[in-house]
Amino acid sequence: MAVVASDRVQVRTLHPALGAEVRGIDMRRPLDAGTFRAVHDAWMRHLVLVFPEQPISDEEHVAFTRSFGEPEIFHQTIIRSRRVKEIFRVSNVDDDGSLMPPDHPTVKQVSLAQFWHTDSSYREIPCTGALLHGVETSTTGGETQFTNMYAVYEALPESLKKQVQGRRARHNFGHLHTLASLRPLTEDEKAAMPPVWQPMVRRHPVTGRVSLYISPIYNDEVEGLSAPEARQLIQDLTDIAAEPRFVYRHRWSPDDVVMWDNRCTMHQVTPHDPQERRVMHRTTIVGTEPVLAA
Repeated sequence: MAVVASDRVQVRTLHPALGAEVRGIDMRRPLDAGTFRAVHDAWMRHLVLVFPEQPISDEEHVAFTRSFGEPEIFHQTIIRSRRVKEIFRVSNVDDDGSLMPPDHPTVKQVSLAQFWHTDSSYREIPCTGALLHGVETSTTGGETQFTNMYAVYEALPESLKKQVQGRRARHNFGHLHTLASLRPLTEDEKAAMPPVWQPMVRRHPVTGRVSLYISPIYNDEVEGLSAPEARQLIQDLTDIAAEPRFVYRHRWSPDDVVMWDNRCTMHQVTPHDPQERRVMHRTTIVGTEPVLAA
């Protein structure tokens, strides 16, 4: 169903739980105040926005991101673009355009996006959201799935709600290294991102709504639980979050840009042929306040 958000902006719902397509925007041009409000309102309502047919440069991508906040600079150069430091490269192609083998350190780390997660949860102040540009998209998979963590929290059985209410989980960037054999973190990388504790139930600073807040690829401990109990709880919560009723699955076309709110969603990518080029450039919007426990 199409909803006209402004005179120029058209918004069409993609899934009952979350996701909407937005047309009438040219990301190569600055947003005026009315258009910004229309896009921001749609973002808060639908959590995930898809902007088709946006042939933007990396510089234009970063400039559009600045309409919503300061772009994050990722703390590892192994992932960052050499040319535009605000670009996080979700890619099996290097900066020189060459396909990297599956055992390349960058490819191995990027491949962990196949686990459910929310970006930058390991920061004391996690990011607000992100915008991902499909530069070269896959035809063999590589779709991105998003889940509505408002709805997941509301649907939790009372027994699980009691377990997460008032509790914190640890978000540890180093936990990635228990999931795959990765290049060891440098001492500088470890110092830049020490583990942090975040509430498992959070309140959105704009909408005021309550959601579950976990990030399974980073969660290695849960307050008051043994290690096996913590793993089981995170797995039980992840299984519910992955149910199709909560999930929008985006099938990429070249020059799609997808924008999501990391404060109330998780996402993952589906597997694809590692011999097929997949080049996705992401900007991440720096957060402005600590996670607010609900």
